[in-house]
Amino acid sequence: MFCILGDCYKEECHHCFPVKFCKYDHEICKKDGMCYDVDLYKNNEILVTGCSGFIGHHVCLSLLKSGFTVIGIDNMNNYYDVEIKKKNVDFLKKYDKFNFICEDVITTDLIKKITPKYIIHLASMAGVRYSIENPQKYIDNNISAFINLLEQCKEYKPKRIVYASSSSVYGLNTKVPFSEEDSIQKCNSPYACSKYAMEIFAKTYEQLYDLDTVGLRFFTVYGPRGRPDMAPYKFLKSIKNNIPIEKYGNGETSRDYTYIDDIVDGIISCIFSENIENFVYNLGNSTPITLNDFIKTCEQVCNKKAIIHEKTIPLGDVPHTYANISRAKTDFNYEPKTSLHEGLKKMYEWMVKEDM
Repeated sequence: MFCILGDCYKEECHHCFPVKFCKYDHEICKKDGMCYDVDLYKNNEILVTGCSGFIGHHVCLSLLKSGFTVIGIDNMNNYYDVEIKKKNVDFLKKYDKFNFICEDVITTDLIKKITPKYIIHLASMAGVRYSIENPQKYIDNNISAFINLLEQCKEYKPKRIVYASSSSVYGLNTKVPFSEEDSIQKCNSPYACSKYAMEIFAKTYEQLYDLDTVGLRFFTVYGPRGRPDMAPYKFLKSIKNNIPIEKYGNGETSRDYTYIDDIVDGIISCIFSENIENFVYNLGNSTPITLNDFIKTCEQVCNKKAIIHEKTIPLGDVPHTYANISRAKTDFNYEPKTSLHEGLKKMYEWMVKEDM
């Protein structure tokens, strides 16, 4: 476990592991040995954009369980089934300290009105392959939306803005593992370009207006409530229901799959850490696996063989992703704990429960 402020491991310290004297008697302290509701931060509202999405929902849930007041903003776009997003928001609304606003980050003026101390910006147009066909959507929803947010933030300067970047920015880089200091010259999709543009704008606004911005390059995040357009969800569901899966190429491409709980821990630890030294960090599992081995693991979890149709690798895909996470470990004690088999098992159990 980690200290969310990144400063010590003392037992007597309320915000460190193990949480020995949690005066709020939080379940999360008893179970996981951590507590976010320290005197230094309580009563501060946290704005989370993209709160109805996969990662956004889990981040909001973790913060709410820890006693924070969370303002969620989302435009509820139809990139995938809106009913899934509505279900996520409805679940969060069970918490008294959750406030939902259905607005678009591209046009909202909400930020300058509520002046949140912390912002977790996860609203984004996702999908590498979809971006090949619809590049303008990524300029609007990723770049323009982020600039609108930054423009409002420069007026009052929140304590920190943590925003979602992506491992896709590394594109066709061949040196592995991917490190934050690697040259970014080979983005391979409009989605990747939009995420890298966000990083450049964040750095520029930091230089011009002294904003504290931190980008997190996520590496293939999966888990319960995962996006239905991504391989973990599609493969588990298809194998479960005896539906053929599509394997792109010979199966030797590889991905660094990262379980949602590890990503959430990284995001929350990052936003409160006083030891941030860089403006962008990798958040991955640092254990890449080939597509062939990924399919085998899905089969083991489902206890059933997959029906496989092999297809040509789509335009925009990259051959490998692999995160060097040493900077995140050093600066805010990021430490992924969930193996692929364990994570897929948890995801499959959730899918069975939901009868998907």
